[in-house]
Amino acid sequence: MIDLYSSATPNGRKISIMLEELGIQYNAIHIDLEKKEQFSDFFSKISPSNKIPVIVDNDKGITVFESGAILLYLAEKYDKFLNKNYYWEIVQWLFFQMSYVGPMLGQAHQYLFYNAGKSKFAEEKSKGYTKHVYQILDERLSSREYIVDEYSIADISIWPWIARFERHQIKLDEYPNVLRWYLEISNRAAVVKGYNVVGDYYEIPTV
Repeated sequence: MIDLYSSATPNGRKISIMLEELGIQYNAIHIDLEKKEQFSDFFSKISPSNKIPVIVDNDKGITVFESGAILLYLAEKYDKFLNKNYYWEIVQWLFFQMSYVGPMLGQAHQYLFYNAGKSKFAEEKSKGYTKHVYQILDERLSSREYIVDEYSIADISIWPWIARFERHQIKLDEYPNVLRWYLEISNRAAVVKGYNVVGDYYEIPTV
């Protein structure tokens, strides 16, 4: 049994979606970020950065934090969504999500959604970076169904961030390849179920 410590954020949803896609039993434990539960003594021991998500694989006595590392761990353990023929291509797009998609769109959440109107400079910078993220993905998806030819942890890592396109002030129909990809993944049963596992319930944004 795997314990998942998480919250209803893009990084948290990556892992609950992955676990649902794997079709395995797991125990979801909500870490309430608003109540600062991520700074509790217990959680600090399993997450040195005090960030969600974290998994504890009780079968092996292994704890893994950082969502990208968790996806790699689960993909390797269950030999799914990490086709060895495309291993490094998948890994590089996973790292692209971790190093660029997440940080840039996370800033957009802060400057365009939570703190809109507080800094014109920050808002304009965020809009520029956000459009760049979507342009890269739209070009990538112009010649393939998924980020790396077949559904993988690359898609699982990126999709929850794109699911907040409204917070990014993005019109998905301006990025037709991203739109097609987003809608296709939105209809996967595991994605629908994994989107709401802990915390408040949210509808998957529709276009």
